[in-house]
Amino acid sequence: MNIALWIAQILAIITEHLSKKEYQVIPMNVVMLGLSVFFVIGRCSPKNQSTKEKLLMLQDSTVIANPEFAELADNERIERTARALEQNNIKTLIAENGEEANRMFFELLPDGAEIFLGASVTLEKLGIKDEIDRSGRFDALRPKMFAMNRETQGREIRKLGGTPDFAAGSVQAVTEDGRVLIASNTGSQIGPYASGAGKVIWVVGAQKIVKDVNEGLKRVEEYCRPLEEVHMQELYKVGTEIRKILIVNKELRPGRITMIIVKEQLGF
Repeated sequence: MNIALWIAQILAIITEHLSKKEYQVIPMNVVMLGLSVFFVIGRCSPKNQSTKEKLLMLQDSTVIANPEFAELADNERIERTARALEQNNIKTLIAENGEEANRMFFELLPDGAEIFLGASVTLEKLGIKDEIDRSGRFDALRPKMFAMNRETQGREIRKLGGTPDFAAGSVQAVTEDGRVLIASNTGSQIGPYASGAGKVIWVVGAQKIVKDVNEGLKRVEEYCRPLEEVHMQELYKVGTEIRKILIVNKELRPGRITMIIVKEQLGF
């Protein structure tokens, strides 16, 4: 459902009440919804984020992703977060844009490497997913796993995805004191990220930087979940849930995890 249809529905509700001369009984939720429309539209200029990421329609109800979590961190905040991540044994690179992030990513991944990709809008947008899955340069595990029979090859699928040489994807929040939050419905990427993968590469838009873990959890619930709901409905006509959350406070093995922070709004 697009924004024009949403506005039309709101106006229709208000008009219905006005046509009945019920000037004093327009429901407060209708008034608040109307105000939300104008608030969100006002923030959806080209210099900010897309309308889709601000205004969401799910089934018969309206869901608005909290726009405060779409704002890019400034350079000082990015640098401060990067230093904290390094202190927590997470090697951190800073990319000026998506093109530079793409180059950095493939400099970390040798040709022929075995790699498992967590589902990631960020990697899709940067072209990383297609390069890994289709170029033939890498031993891409997800296409293999999707081609297998879950009924008869479940054990093999779990082993392939659980202990890859490389795992890559994105995260939902990064705190200024260097902690990382990954939310998942299935949990398929959590095992490799936590310990199963030999090396991990995360590509993260700078809008995902938050003050602390509590704010990170709020971002997951108020921004990531509704956007992922829309994404899953569009792709598969199914919803999503936050069933599992991994919080990485500090990595045990220096050099195992690398994060590329990108000064662009990427993913959710």
